[in-house]
Amino acid sequence: MADFLLLMHKDAARAASDEDWGAYLGKLRAGGHHEGGSVIGPGVTMKKSGSAPDVTGHIGGFILIEAKDLDAARALVAGNPVFENGGTVEIRALPRSD
Repeated sequence: MADFLLLMHKDAARAASDEDWGAYLGKLRAGGHHEGGSVIGPGVTMKKSGSAPDVTGHIGGFILIEAKDLDAARALVAGNPVFENGGTVEIRALPRSD
């Protein structure tokens, strides 16, 4: 199994309800895929020297999942309220370093 990060962009046609999120996260938990997640709040960027770029404003939250591979992670996006409302869900692998 591998870890993947689902990054929800703020481009859905409508905001999801608590019920929408509850059903989706419940499905992930029931399948043993949910590892955590959160809404992403305000923040800052830092760079040792020079000016840092602005905070990425188009990402509104993340979900950490465990899946067999990228194809299995893609299948787990079905039902995601952002995705189902026409928004973007970015899937990123989290390679393990031993």
